[in-house]
Amino acid sequence: MTTPPKVRLYRSHRDDSVARTQRGEGAQAAARTTAAAAPAPPSPRSPAAGGANDQAKPNAAPTLAQGIEAVKAEGLTGRQLRLARRIAAMHGIDVESEHEAVVILRERGIDPFHRDSMSLVIAKAGERAKGADTPKPGNNLALRPEAGTPSNMRPFSQIAPMKMPPKPSLPPREALTEDKRAAEIMRIQRDIARRRRSRMMWLGLRLLLMVGIPTFVAGWYYFYVATPLYETRSQFLIQQADSAVVGVGSSVLSGIQLNPDSVAVQSYLTSKNAMVRLQDEAGFKTAFQDPSLDPLLRLPADATDDDAFKTYENMVSVGYDPTAGVLDLKVIAPDPQLSEEFSLALLRYAEGMVDDMTLRVRGDQMAGAEENYDKAEARVREAQNQVQALQEKLGVLDAASESGLVMSQIGQLESERTKKELELAQLLQNARPNASRVDGVQGDIGRLNEMIAETRSKLTESSDSRGSLAQISGGLRIAEAELTTRQALLAASAEQLEIARVEANKQVRYLSLSIPPIAPQNATYPKSLSNTTVAFLIFAGIYLMLSLTASILREQVSS
Repeated sequence: MTTPPKVRLYRSHRDDSVARTQRGEGAQAAARTTAAAAPAPPSPRSPAAGGANDQAKPNAAPTLAQGIEAVKAEGLTGRQLRLARRIAAMHGIDVESEHEAVVILRERGIDPFHRDSMSLVIAKAGERAKGADTPKPGNNLALRPEAGTPSNMRPFSQIAPMKMPPKPSLPPREALTEDKRAAEIMRIQRDIARRRRSRMMWLGLRLLLMVGIPTFVAGWYYFYVATPLYETRSQFLIQQADSAVVGVGSSVLSGIQLNPDSVAVQSYLTSKNAMVRLQDEAGFKTAFQDPSLDPLLRLPADATDDDAFKTYENMVSVGYDPTAGVLDLKVIAPDPQLSEEFSLALLRYAEGMVDDMTLRVRGDQMAGAEENYDKAEARVREAQNQVQALQEKLGVLDAASESGLVMSQIGQLESERTKKELELAQLLQNARPNASRVDGVQGDIGRLNEMIAETRSKLTESSDSRGSLAQISGGLRIAEAELTTRQALLAASAEQLEIARVEANKQVRYLSLSIPPIAPQNATYPKSLSNTTVAFLIFAGIYLMLSLTASILREQVSS
């Protein structure tokens, strides 16, 4: 019959154990023979102890060293040496090494590797765990109170050997046959398999309760209970007449267009004000209070605006792309027509906000320019009326023309006078001038002089009918200069008004709709499969964290 592999392995371990036991027994026998051959130390109670004390002390150290060398030759394991030191400590023996503990215990007649010694160590450990302070009576291996401190220890040569009680006779072992070994191995294997099945069963139960059932409930909700939702997407851009072109540079922000108007529109569309306005005009909150919706999505009949705003935040999202300056509007509703209606309403709100953003700036610019123009025009009218009033009052249309006319008259009169003076000079050069002709010419010259003087007086002297031409000319020139100045100011005001109109036109914002909203035909949400998978991963992660935490706590408590 072929021997099973596990039986062969068991046999090899057994043979190795027997060989190690035989080697250990042989080494112990050699140590005992060496100890018997060595001279026994004299007892401290013998009469010869007092005289032989001085000779025993020098020989004690070589005896202990020989015993340690013999123990080292036995090849004991580290576990056996540590056990011997623990037994020596239980008996109140202070030693410097594990080999010395083995030698001293054997000198006292205690076998540190006997089963009774190991059971004593286990019993002492149990007593310490229970808080027992005194050993059980009748146990010769118990720790004695008077054997306590290292200061009370006697030299090695004066230690009296302790007599061990007779070992109880053990019943003879039943010989292990091959069949019994195989049966024992099979029993152990079945026990291990049973424990493994038990652990797997509890693991499966925990996974079922913490992962399987919650995932099943989530999948059932997403596949059969959740209300289908429809998403309408649109895209728009806010432009202005004086939009600056971003130059291409080496900066990482060279391609980013930070438009505060787009940010303001995004904030407004996602605010509570937009939700309240959408409720008043399109019935947003009423649409989500429909009894046909699933309980998790449906708003209660007495829902407040704050409750509706939480749903609004989940159903309406506005994204802003700073690189392109584009706003993406996504609206979710339980009905495709409602989602399109809500999108159009929000776009209308955005366009109205864009129009109102620069209305005040444009109004202020145009109002100031128009006011300045109106004032300049009124002052021009006043200057014109003043010039006209002076002309009517003085009876002169143009002072310069009037002065030129007077001066031309004076010039003609002086020319006539010059002619008359020449004629008079010719008459006087005759030897016998004609007196009548001389008198006539002289009379003409006198009259010309009077006319010239009278005409000149019109320029500087006033009369009953009107003032002098100098006064008239001065008043008219002042009025005309005022009129000219007002006209120049009016022209400047008109130019400023035109510039303000151009600047106001540059401040105008336009909402350019690049992707108009279209009602969807298929439901966008819920994404049943992906949501169920995410729920499974979440529950599995929670279970993993809880199991790791429990394992760490169990290990800390057990240690």
